Amino acid sequence: MSMDILLGMQWGDEGKGKVVDYLAPKYDIVARFQGGPNAGHTLEFEGKKFVLHQIPSGVFQEGTDNVIGNGVVLDIRILWEEISKLEAAGFDVKDRLLVSKKAHLILPSHRLLDAAYEQSKGEKKIGSTLKGIGPTYQDKSARVGLRTGDLFAANFQEKYNTLVDKHKTTLEFYQYDYAEQLAELEKDFFEAVEKMKQLKFINSEYFVNDGIDSGKKVLAEGAQGSLLDVDFGSYPFVTSSNTFAAGASSGLGVSPNKQKNVYGIFKAYCTRVGSGPFPTELFDETGKEIQKIGHEFGATTGRERRCGWLDLPALRYAIMLNGATELFMMKADVLNSFEEIKVCTKYRMKDGSETTEVPYDLEDVTEPVYETMKGWNCEVDHNKSFDELPKEMLEYVKFIESYVGIPVTMVSLGPDRTETVMK
Repeated sequence: MSMDILLGMQWGDEGKGKVVDYLAPKYDIVARFQGGPNAGHTLEFEGKKFVLHQIPSGVFQEGTDNVIGNGVVLDIRILWEEISKLEAAGFDVKDRLLVSKKAHLILPSHRLLDAAYEQSKGEKKIGSTLKGIGPTYQDKSARVGLRTGDLFAANFQEKYNTLVDKHKTTLEFYQYDYAEQLAELEKDFFEAVEKMKQLKFINSEYFVNDGIDSGKKVLAEGAQGSLLDVDFGSYPFVTSSNTFAAGASSGLGVSPNKQKNVYGIFKAYCTRVGSGPFPTELFDETGKEIQKIGHEFGATTGRERRCGWLDLPALRYAIMLNGATELFMMKADVLNSFEEIKVCTKYRMKDGSETTEVPYDLEDVTEPVYETMKGWNCEVDHNKSFDELPKEMLEYVKFIESYVGIPVTMVSLGPDRTETVMK
């Protein structure tokens, strides 16, 4: 068999958690391949709501193995809190969860470094979630980081102290008052170290590849969104990992020739959390209405999400880089009450030119150029077939498909897993 990949096509928060949960019954293994607790995958079913930050979204499906891959950076305190909440809700998480020995650990001092770096930027903050993601990937690249496999080393405490001493030197350089915070965070961290030893740690690259070779179906779950990729996103307002399909190869150890379908998730409009350029952002009542109807607040940070119309040049860019094979349109129901819907089809630049390409610097975009379409302006019954969706919604879908060149095969009409229409 082969591995399918599911990714966000925008700036994150596209609804990946719901889709993974919806698709999970078709897969034997669901694996996260990058990111950390800066992700917030929200799932709703049977009247309950769950937000997963580090655990793969297939955890609610009995019989599905959920792998935290080597490309993930792991905060074991937050992971254990997640496990405890899910078990209290009646889910047998420990038997369904497997952790790569090569996943890097987020230490308490990484979180403090994150705060110190962001504080030092003043008005030029990038909008970090302050979860320690960037500093952990920084140590990984510098070849000084600690991995989950180190938790079982006889000299783990020595390794820990050596790295934290380096971090203290940096914190002192930034004049960041860390002592009290570090002591408090370390208490929880070392309690989690012992609890983590109850979990199953594996060489995940062998586990996933052996699964593929033996005929199992694998779904790789991405975190954040394509436009936050460290190489191809709106740099420097990006995350610290590769959020594209190529990241699934390095983040799980699966070669590209074992990859098959790439599912691209996008909202029927656009949102962004934190700082950074956002060409179609709406600063008027329409933007506020989309935010209100869509409950657009960060699942991880609680911050308000900036809202705007759908950006098709950016969507086509993400499709190109990911090799996406089909699209799933989320939160279409948020636009139910709009008589008109706008779609960005190109950018007007500072030099007066127009382009359909995503420029080197999105700050060079002076304004989006829109096409205006008639809205469906009605409640939509999710029990109907795809072809029975409102005519205007189908025309919106066809317009998107024509522009980007691949089909939209799913439309989500609400947060619950049942509120989904497949083509």
